[in-house]
Amino acid sequence: MKLLFACLFSTTLSLLSCLPAFASGAIWITNVKLVSPERLDRIERGSVLIEDGRIAAVERGARARKPAGATLVDGKGYFLTPGLIDSHVHLHAVPGMSAEQAAAQPLMQQQYFRQLPRSFLYYGFTTVIDLALADRGVIDRFNQAPLHPQVVHCGEPLVFANGYPMSFAAPKVRFETFNNFIYDPKQAASIPSQYRPEAHTPEAGVARVKRAGGICVKTHIEHGFGRERNLPMMGPAVFAQVRAAATDHGLVLVTHANSFKTQTAAVAAGADVLAHGMWHWGALDNEAELPAQIKTLLDDIAAKGIGYQPTMQVLYGLRAYFDPAYLNDPGVAKVVPKAMLAWFQSAEGKWFKEELAGDGEIDAVALKGMEAPLRRQAQVIAYLASKNANIVVATDTPSSPTFGNLPGLNGNLELRRMHAAGMSLAQVFKAATINNARTFKLDAQVATIEKGKNADLLLMRTSPLKDIAAYDSVVTLWVGGKQVARAQLAAGE
Repeated sequence: MKLLFACLFSTTLSLLSCLPAFASGAIWITNVKLVSPERLDRIERGSVLIEDGRIAAVERGARARKPAGATLVDGKGYFLTPGLIDSHVHLHAVPGMSAEQAAAQPLMQQQYFRQLPRSFLYYGFTTVIDLALADRGVIDRFNQAPLHPQVVHCGEPLVFANGYPMSFAAPKVRFETFNNFIYDPKQAASIPSQYRPEAHTPEAGVARVKRAGGICVKTHIEHGFGRERNLPMMGPAVFAQVRAAATDHGLVLVTHANSFKTQTAAVAAGADVLAHGMWHWGALDNEAELPAQIKTLLDDIAAKGIGYQPTMQVLYGLRAYFDPAYLNDPGVAKVVPKAMLAWFQSAEGKWFKEELAGDGEIDAVALKGMEAPLRRQAQVIAYLASKNANIVVATDTPSSPTFGNLPGLNGNLELRRMHAAGMSLAQVFKAATINNARTFKLDAQVATIEKGKNADLLLMRTSPLKDIAAYDSVVTLWVGGKQVARAQLAAGE
């Protein structure tokens, strides 16, 4: 009754937000401007018919007539787009909390996971890709929510023995925690005897991912950082075996690499996707302009169509601890429960800030240390954009125990960072839709407004080709054909 009263008497509430959350039967969305990434040359009025969770028909032109029996939705001349894709998330992790803190706050943790699928949807992300499956139960519960994005995953990450990210776990538990590892005969003395070499070859690891239902496999070329430097890392011969196994099993090969040196190695080894932008240039770090050597590598990345995940919001997410305005951003309250937001604002909730800063003047040291990597990253993205490279939207949410990487909001901020770095609005839109879908072989299901595709659609007041703020102007969503007003997805208690 309260919702009905509000719809009848509010002058500010959109008519569309008063539509029922779940429409039954066929839905005819009309009086909209169709914005689909494969036809950006034709932004025109049209109508879309949804049946059984899929797009049953697309009519372009103003004269299309509603099919008999379909529920009519008047789009008021707004812009209808496909749902967005975030191709780098970690659904098991609770942002801003250590594992111990999350375990000590079971109610808060439960509230967060209940809100999690709605937070992605609130900012228009109707498909997410979990690159490192750590807890299948998290995805199962995610999929049990009445309304949730489609989730696909890369299975357990394929890691090199005692390398990154195994090094984060204590030696006595790391092989149990990271069970899908590649055996290194040189480290036999440090690998528990119950793990047989033949069960931990690159082929065996990739096969495990395939059996688990993964569409991709994630591996790492990472020397380490901080106290964990010079970690064991797979060489070209081992990586070649991973590449061959991924090809044999039809999986997309995603490689964590964030420096000029490691991205050079990943490209040479045949990675399909580079997970992270190029924060580090090594010996070239002090160069003010983009060096010729790096341009040559980026030209190769663009020419080969390698999927490039800038993950620009990762470093900005760390800076959130030194930005007094961040937790007061209205977007934060939309994606996390009130109790968690209050905890973030407490002294206990800011524990990670001390770890980031170390000794000295916390704010000044931390912010200054991030300026150069952010500049280098933006220069790389601007160059790739100038070559019309295959850039894809990915957030690494949450990339670390920071409250600056929140689901949904992180994606919205990533879109803004990419545009500010030099990508055109059309490039950003494609990166969030068709580029991601093609790169991860999902384009037969999602990312365009075409007959037969999943009915994952966004109705925006503003065109995403005119203003980056359009991604915050969503009025209504259809998720697998189910209709929901965006306002109903915001976090509550």
